[in-house]
Formats: sequence, structure tokens, C-alpha cells
Amino acid sequence: MASKRRGLPEINAGSMADIAFLLLIFFLVTTTMDIDTGIARKLPPMPEEDQQEDDSQINARNIYVVLINSSNQLLVEGEMMDISQLKEGAKKFIDNNGIREDLSENPEKAIISLQNDRGTSYKMYIRVQNELAAAYNELRNREALNKFGERYNDLSKSDQKEIRKMYPQKISEAEPKNIGGNS
Repeated sequence: MASKRRGLPEINAGSMADIAFLLLIFFLVTTTMDIDTGIARKLPPMPEEDQQEDDSQINARNIYVVLINSSNQLLVEGEMMDISQLKEGAKKFIDNNGIREDLSENPEKAIISLQNDRGTSYKMYIRVQNELAAAYNELRNREALNKFGERYNDLSKSDQKEIRKMYPQKISEAEPKNIGGNS
């Protein structure tokens, strides 16, 4: 009797692609992605063409210069300042309304210029950002309470826009430099 040589039976690989696709979907759905956290900042909208201010029109008195050196020391308007005083100093500057000659003309023209050293700690940078944001928040809340009898966050979108127009948050951040302290 002659032996018939039979080949090995082939494995049906038709469903392999289906299984691989299902595994891919499973891992995509169940995997968590780390989300980078940082400072949530929304860039200001482009000014209208008729409102566009050219740099030559910005008066030096309308700029509040805040510097942070590599030793995490705060230099505001050329003088050392403790971080606990920054919010009140910024509020005085923003809400001056032309009363003092060395502070801003009005809140709409007030610009806070923030410059930090490359060696500045992230913690100090965040603290300064928080103090400046708190200054604007307090001014907006005060105005909202005076004008509408409610806190700023509780106002309607149109009322919030009106308050934001009165107190626009203008914080200009420059590229970090080596501005002092430990070089």
C-alpha cells in the first residue's frame, strides 16, 4: 500500500486580523493618557482695527514692571518687594485712574510686564502668576458687586464681558533672561 504523503493542514488565519483589531481597540479604550498640567491662560483676542494701540502710544507710567531673579527675589518697579505685597501693589497700579502720576492712567491702559530669570523656580513663578491673577479677580469682583450686586463669577456672560472690558487682564510675559542673582 502506497503511503500518501499528506501535507500539514493549514491554520485558518482569517480571524487573526479581527482579533488583532479587537485587541487594538481594547487597549486604546482602556489606556489612560497623562495630561500635561500648567497654567491655564487664554490669549487675549486680537484688538479691533480701530482700537489697535501702537507701541509708541504706550506711556511708561502704564507699565508695571515685575522682575523675578534667579534667587526668587521679586523686584517691582525697581524696588525689592515681598510676594505678599504684590497683589495689593498690582491693584493700586491697575485701579489708579490717573490719581497718582507714578501709576497707571486707568485700568484699560494698565499693563503688567512680567520678566523672570532662567534660574527662577517654577514655584515662585506660579506664586507670582497667582498673585497677579488674584489682583484682577478682586478688582473685577469689587466692580461686579458695586454695579450688579453679585460676584463676578455669578454674573451672566454679557455682564462679565462688561466688567472684563473695564478691567482687562493685560499681563505681558517676556522671554526669560539672566537678570540677576545667581548667574
